Amino acid sequence: MGVLFGFNILAWVAVYDLSRAQLLEVVFFDVGQGDAILIETPQRQQILIDGGPSSAILEKLGDEMPFWDRMIDLIILTHPEHDHIAGLIEVLKKYQVENILWTGVLRDTTEFKEWQGLIQEEEAEIHIARAGQQIVWDATPNNQGSHPRRLEILYPFESLEGRVVENINNTSIIARLVYGENSFLLTGDAYKAVEKELIEKEIEIDSDVLKVAHHGSKTSSAEEFIKEVSPEIAIISAGQDNSYGHPHPEVLEILEKYGITILRTDKEGDIKILCNSQSLKLK
Repeated sequence: MGVLFGFNILAWVAVYDLSRAQLLEVVFFDVGQGDAILIETPQRQQILIDGGPSSAILEKLGDEMPFWDRMIDLIILTHPEHDHIAGLIEVLKKYQVENILWTGVLRDTTEFKEWQGLIQEEEAEIHIARAGQQIVWDATPNNQGSHPRRLEILYPFESLEGRVVENINNTSIIARLVYGENSFLLTGDAYKAVEKELIEKEIEIDSDVLKVAHHGSKTSSAEEFIKEVSPEIAIISAGQDNSYGHPHPEVLEILEKYGITILRTDKEGDIKILCNSQSLKLK
């Protein structure tokens, strides 16, 4: 975990409104049966993780970002499944994207080929995810001390660039967002086998907020993993009346067993969490 990401969302220079509170905003968008998460730093840098299954993400971004802001500092594609990649394709058509982080894993779909073409046209800095990378958006001395501000890449453990993988969900980028004393674990659609690997490698996964993997499917969220993360809040991103039966009752039972507050986009809609360096609250 020592490799510092070289792209500067980093030394990104922006006009900073000193009158605005020093808050990190994390929004889990209601985009139906899919994932889309927007992180906005106190310096007003934006990180978009996945885009959901449709162009609905464009309206969501329009609600959160000023109408004149057509630039996103970083988009992260956790894995190239329809319910994560489709919305990002629409974002690439409408926004200037400075940096793109993804695994580089290959798929033989029309949608994936469109993604490949668009990221080449975008002229963004392309980065291939692997464990150990850190995205740091504030290089002030405090960031090295008691109030860290970073996104840590925990998985995949090695580069997957150019590979064809049978189970695409298990290539999901897993990241841990740290802001002072607050932490979020963002798990893509990773299955229990990956959760087990994280535990066996003794990787730091303890977090205040858990984005439940795979929309609450029983393929993920093993009880030992939930115990290790020990979140106060679990976010489930799922569509209303989806045909998959997400979230699965077994997953809900485990979360309830440990007294974890469950928030679901299919019931609450967009879920926004605001953080300062000491605490977090729902907006």
